[in-house]
Amino acid sequence: MTDLEHAAAAVLPPDVRDFVAGGSGDELTLAANRAAFDRTFLVPRVLRDVSRCATDATLLGRPAALPLAVAPVAYHRLVNEDGELATARAAKAAGVPFAVSTLSSVPVEEITAVGGAVWFQLYWLRDGARTLELARRAEDAGCEALMLTVDVPWMGRRLRDIRNRFTLPAEVRAANLDAGGTAHIRPSSGASAVAAHTSEAFSPALTWAMVDRLREHTRLPLVLKGVLAREDALRAAESGVDALVVSNHGGRQLDGAVPSLDALAELAPALGGRCELLLDGGVRSGTDILRALALGAAGVLVGRPVIWGLAVAGEAGVRRVFELLTAELRSALGLAGCADVTEARSLRTVR
Repeated sequence: MTDLEHAAAAVLPPDVRDFVAGGSGDELTLAANRAAFDRTFLVPRVLRDVSRCATDATLLGRPAALPLAVAPVAYHRLVNEDGELATARAAKAAGVPFAVSTLSSVPVEEITAVGGAVWFQLYWLRDGARTLELARRAEDAGCEALMLTVDVPWMGRRLRDIRNRFTLPAEVRAANLDAGGTAHIRPSSGASAVAAHTSEAFSPALTWAMVDRLREHTRLPLVLKGVLAREDALRAAESGVDALVVSNHGGRQLDGAVPSLDALAELAPALGGRCELLLDGGVRSGTDILRALALGAAGVLVGRPVIWGLAVAGEAGVRRVFELLTAELRSALGLAGCADVTEARSLRTVR
């Protein structure tokens, strides 16, 4: 993936590259996400039949070819003119779900029309009724799950975007929202227009009461994305949430927040299987996926590598990302003595 990241950096405008790659503050959590994987070692098993290693999994009660979903990333058309449509086609071909962002640059209806498994990531807007309308719209479009992001009362201070005074080009918009062009206005002083727009649109008053309200409003599986604390995870399980995404938003919200993988290692035994767990943040290889499985995840979300592939070669580039992760995961499974994903969850780790 490092080669792909470098190739993407070579073709993207510097401000777009920074928007995708950057984190908040001094980017300590961004770096710590990767460091957490690097200090997690697997204890492989031997004398097992690994002549065929299966990578298929079940995510939110549905089959997937990999224990993986595409993470919700905004504005795919920043890096490729086909945007989320190219990503959706590649995800469908790979047999993995695509979590579409509220801030997608293609309407959700066009994405579900591609025919793959689509989850819809939802931000709670200042207008609660409008949020529920958006959730219903996603359900009517054929999305298979709702993923409520709970760690963005406002956007973290992403210093690269502030220094670049980052804004979206006129042809890239939040297609699921009536943005009114707000995200395209370049601020007069050093700031990110995207951060200003999301601060206007998102509610900083999201509480458990709204989670309950959303749960009552939809028939779809409900996932909370952005949970790191044991107390919050336990409360989510008690409230009937179907799954949690253990995530620090890719190091883009609170700088200094615990690495996602470290949080997973604490939450999985505390929950004891009461709630499905997905891991988001820092996944770059099949071995990373195996580490997450061994620590209790049902699967992982992959974001930045997908955008790098999309930037380099469109749909073909995203397909290549999935091909690499499949090959790496199959190899890692076999070398760890695991014939399938279920066996991977019994591996021990040394951290």
